[in-house]
Order: sequence, then structure tokens, then C-alpha cells
Amino acid sequence: MQYTDLYINGEWRPSADGKRFDVMNPADEKVLASVASATVDDARVALDAAAEAGALWAKRSPRERGEVLRKAFELFTSRLDEFARLITLENGKARGDAMGEAVYSAEFFRWFSEEAVRAHGMVSHAPSSGARILVQYKPAGIAVLITPWNYPAAMGTRKIAPALAAGCPVIIKPASETPLTMLALMPLLEEAGVPKGLVNVLPSRNTGAIVDEMLHDPRVRVVSFTGSTEVGRTLLKNAADQVLKPAMELGGNAPLLVFEDADIDAAVQGAMLAKMRNLGEACTAANRFYVHENVADKFIAKFTEAMGGLKMGNGLEVGIDVGPLVNKSTRDKVAHFVDDAVSRGARVHLGGAMPNGKGFFYPPTVLSNVPEDAECVTDEIFGPVAAIQTFTDEDDVIRRANNTEYGLVAYVFTEDMRRGLRVSEQLEYGMVGLNRGLVSDPAAPFGGVKQSGLGREGGHEGMLEFMEAQYIATNW
Repeated sequence: MQYTDLYINGEWRPSADGKRFDVMNPADEKVLASVASATVDDARVALDAAAEAGALWAKRSPRERGEVLRKAFELFTSRLDEFARLITLENGKARGDAMGEAVYSAEFFRWFSEEAVRAHGMVSHAPSSGARILVQYKPAGIAVLITPWNYPAAMGTRKIAPALAAGCPVIIKPASETPLTMLALMPLLEEAGVPKGLVNVLPSRNTGAIVDEMLHDPRVRVVSFTGSTEVGRTLLKNAADQVLKPAMELGGNAPLLVFEDADIDAAVQGAMLAKMRNLGEACTAANRFYVHENVADKFIAKFTEAMGGLKMGNGLEVGIDVGPLVNKSTRDKVAHFVDDAVSRGARVHLGGAMPNGKGFFYPPTVLSNVPEDAECVTDEIFGPVAAIQTFTDEDDVIRRANNTEYGLVAYVFTEDMRRGLRVSEQLEYGMVGLNRGLVSDPAAPFGGVKQSGLGREGGHEGMLEFMEAQYIATNW
């Protein structure tokens, strides 16, 4: 069954004004579904529902909340195929990537089912006053969750699970390109025992108005957003009016460093994962490749061979590695980055041209000799394009890697662990993949520095984003 209406207070309902919008399959450009488009009035109803349900949920024991999340994990795991197919249909990613996302999504329910019982406080003796210091963590309140299109399931579960573990109700605004997966999650949560009104979903083409309404409601205490830095800045300004607690996972411009002593085969394997996971449509995707000139030719040859072995097509088909990009504007932006780099002297080793026909496809592309002023070096590519440069000096490549306003993730490949740790400590990034092309893990604190965001998702820290510390001073 396909769910296409708003989900408010445990019920499916049309928008207040009856308006809907189309969701497109990026592989064939056909309409998948017509989805209700929420209004400001719908947002108000959802806020009322969340406030009522949240008051009761906060009183439930941590163990009870954890058991509901554990049940959600089990149900999701039993339906991985169903969710993976839906992810591919509305996002376009190949079956393997979609299944990987589905597994990753489920894990957030399992991890936070275990963390729900670990909001540990503290009791201590104040050294100067002699008073007792009691610290406990309490649910912050209603959380507004705004999720992107690149991970239709995982970006939702990565926020829903810790919020529910913490005791908070939520209102989710999924990306209008990919709302179907999040809507399909709601019957599963009902079956797991999530009370009515605790989780509400408001797909909408009127995002600015409904989010602004919610962020200015005094009952809302947290805004959690994953998306571009530009939109994040706007949300932070709006959140300031009510002094909301922000959790912002924003843009990236990840460098990937390959030193002369790296295991080249391992570096190529890691680079493939860092670049091509999710077709490069990820804030964690390797964006700038810095390869030591002594091993550059070898790395480029092996990496180009690996990229050339990927098969492009409809992600639902067996054997497909590379599906379409999510929409025309994303595909056209990737094409522009390649054309710009080539016009500035970059060399094309593979790909570099859009195919004919339906669908928003762009082939795996490898560029070398990419100049520092190329747009793909200064901006986030968000597609299957690797922009390779060379280096000779460790200090110089660290400076170049840090020369960006972003600071989400960096990747380092070297067989010298002392060098690896030394370089990692000097990189201005919230996460570093050292001889690994994958850093995302539900048990780890995911997040960046500088203009890549505030706060962390996953790990123990992810739940604390939805809680407030309360200090009680007393004597006994």
C-alpha cells in the first residue's frame, strides 16, 4: 500500500487546503505518486498532537521507550526489501545502495533502544559550598525534524530514534523529492507501539511557511536539520527567535589524502566507497582528491579502472551499480562542474558527458590535473565525479585540505600510523576516516565543525541533542 497523505496524530489526512504535489521517479521521469502538501494550519494541528502525546511519553520509563524502539528495529529489519525498493523508486539510487541505507536506517532504532536507558546523571559534592550537586537529563520538548532527499529513510530514523529515546515528540518535514519512504515508516512505528501524535509527518511544497510557524511556537524546543549550509544558516536565524536548541548537519567538501606510502589497492577501495557510496550524493562523499605525485599515476590508473567497471542504469535492475541523480537540477549542476574543470585544464580519464535519453543519469567520471580555482574544488559536487590533484609536501596538503569553510569529514590513506594520526589531528574536520572510506556508524558521533554544522547525531551524543541537563543543588 502506498501512503500519500499527511500523518498527524496517528491518522492519515489530506492537507487543509486539499493541495498535492507529484513525486517523480528519477530513472524514467514518470510520476510515482501525488502527495498531500501540508499547510500552516496542518502544522498547528500537528503541534497540538505532539504536545499532548509528548507529555505522556516523557513519563514512560526509559526501558519502555527502549522496548518500543527495539520492536521498530525488528519490524524494519523484516521489511528491508520493501523499504529498499521504495528508496530506489523515489531517490534513484541503485539497489545495493538502497539496501545499505535500509540496514543503516534500522540500526538507529536498535542503537537508541539501548541508549534510552543510559541518560546517566551525576551526584557530587561541591568543593567550595559543601552542597550536593545533582544533575539529571530531561526531555527537551517537541522536536522539529527536517530531512533531505539523499537518504530518505536513514536521515529520518537517525533523528526519530534518539528523540523518542530521550522522551521527545517529533514533527518531521521530509524532502519533497522523497517523502514516500518516511510516510511508509509510520504504520511500522504504529505496530511497534509508538503512541498516536508522538510522530507526525508533514510533506509539503510550502516548507518555509510551515517550518517558520513551528519554529516560532513556544512548545518547540529543538530543531534538527540535515541539508545545505545555506538553508542551515536561515534556520539558525529563525531558531534564535525562540532560542531553540539546534542540531545542524550541513554541507561538506571532503578531502581524500593518499600519501606515497599508502597501500594503493586499499586506497582505491576506500576511495571508491568514499566517492561512490550513494552515487556521491552525500555530504560525506570525497570531493577533493589529493594524491602524492610519486603514486599519482598508479592510483589514477587503478581508480579509473574501478570506476569504469561500474554499470549505470535503473537502480531496480539486477547488476546496476550507478542509478540516476535525484533530479534535473542536481544532474545539470554536476555536468557544469565537469565542464568548468575541463575548461580550466582538467584532464578527463573517464566519463564527462551526459548520456541521451530519459532519466537524470550522469556517468562515473574521473578528472586529474584539476586546478584549485575549479568550481568542483570549492563547492560540493554531490555526484559521481572525482576531482584529483597532486601534492608533494605534508604540511602543504594539510593546508589545502583545510582551505574550506566546511569541516565535516576527511579521509587519509597511509601505512604509517604515526603520520596518519598526526595528520588527522591537524585536519579541521569533525570526523576522519583513517585508511577507511566509510565513517558513518550509529554508534559514533556524526557531525562537523566550522560551517558543516552544530551538534552530533548517533552515538550517546545523539540522544543528548534532545535532552536538557537539569542541576539541583541541595544539602543532606
